[in-house]
Amino acid sequence: MKFTKQDLLTLLIGLFLFASCKNPDGVGLDVDPGTAITGTLVTSEVRSETIAEPAANTQNLTRYPLGYMVDPVFGTTKSSIAMTVTPKELSYDFGTSPVLDSAVLVLRIDTTANKFYGDTILSQYSVDVYQLTNKVTTFKSSDVQAHNAQLLGNVKKKLYPNTPIKVTNVVIGKADTLQTVKAQIRIPLDKAFIQSQILSLPTTGTSTNAKFIDYFKGLYAEVNKNTSTGTGGVAFINLGNSYLQLVYKKTSSTSGVDTVSVNFPVSTTSAAAATIVHDYTGTAVDTQLKNPPAAGSSSPYTVTYTQGLAGVKTKLSFPQLDAFTSTYGKVVVNKAELVVDLSAGTYTYPFTPIQRLSLYRWDIANQPTTTPDYSTTNTGVIGGYYDSLKNRYIFIVTNYVQGLIDKTIAKDYGTFIAPTGLDAFQVVPTAINAERSVLGATTNTTNKVKLNIYYTKIN
Repeated sequence: MKFTKQDLLTLLIGLFLFASCKNPDGVGLDVDPGTAITGTLVTSEVRSETIAEPAANTQNLTRYPLGYMVDPVFGTTKSSIAMTVTPKELSYDFGTSPVLDSAVLVLRIDTTANKFYGDTILSQYSVDVYQLTNKVTTFKSSDVQAHNAQLLGNVKKKLYPNTPIKVTNVVIGKADTLQTVKAQIRIPLDKAFIQSQILSLPTTGTSTNAKFIDYFKGLYAEVNKNTSTGTGGVAFINLGNSYLQLVYKKTSSTSGVDTVSVNFPVSTTSAAAATIVHDYTGTAVDTQLKNPPAAGSSSPYTVTYTQGLAGVKTKLSFPQLDAFTSTYGKVVVNKAELVVDLSAGTYTYPFTPIQRLSLYRWDIANQPTTTPDYSTTNTGVIGGYYDSLKNRYIFIVTNYVQGLIDKTIAKDYGTFIAPTGLDAFQVVPTAINAERSVLGATTNTTNKVKLNIYYTKIN
């Protein structure tokens, strides 16, 4: 079949007339049909309050927090690491008459987006290292990991988590070379102590990891608040790539004196733990924790708080959803979004806002669980990522709100906003993220938390 020019002209005119029959209300809106929200919009009340997080489990973390920071809003935070060191190989032999040249604890800074939080410009970090009194057996962030009083090592420096450094690579039988490595904290340790405690061990002392750990216990690293300067920050350490580097000389019957470099790895599988301490004394956070709103009433505060490292979180409630059906009739929720604004002026460097928040709820046993909108195959579908243009977070809660309205979710036992890592959606207190945010409450006139519900009324 062939089209004449007249046929084509008729077809084009017909298409134009058909397109012009659209609802004129949509002209100029440029709405994507796939994302358009239909139905009636109602903004429902959200009540919020600041509550303390319980201690976090710090066993087998992907990264361990080490630091000290002074925040004008959140007070002080300190995080220390207790770590286990194991032999390079079982029954390791240091050879004849070994003499230590150097011992350095190498702590590799993590390479993820959450590798560091705080000041990298002005602050100097004074890192102390001690020997543990006992091997690590407890893992709550509130647990105190006892250490001996003798200072084994210290380094004071600025931290540049994105900057590789050059280190000397000892090559047996050849000239040493310079090697470029990823950012790390290198802490020289007391030579006499390491000589007596490790190099003087017989091979039976390294015959198993358990025997070596029972003898040596492990190492404890902390940032000394008295000798550090500036507002500080928290570095996240990849213990799986950290180690105790020993460079020593031994006597050989064939070549005389040889220089040897050996790395004793820090073992996360044997045991490692973080101790985290928050001090909110004199802050507005402390005021809210000590003076929470009365049960069932609106909060008098214009902001709430949420902070990583098992600090504080925001608890939400939705008082108008119980009577939603009696007020608006039976409805289908087309879309519901929880919009959480940052409080203006509370997120300047170095205390930048949390890059990702999690939203979860309590079940009937007050155990944390995800909301119905959460997807294990696509954790990003629920939202919660920081919008730097509008300084807010948005969560999709359509199924959750529908369930609360229809009473298929019998009761809201507690809904929570809390920090989580960019690479891990967590419903438990986090020890892998130190960020914090100040959130606007319902009573805030400019920055607030609100629940937008788009619904269609049904018979």
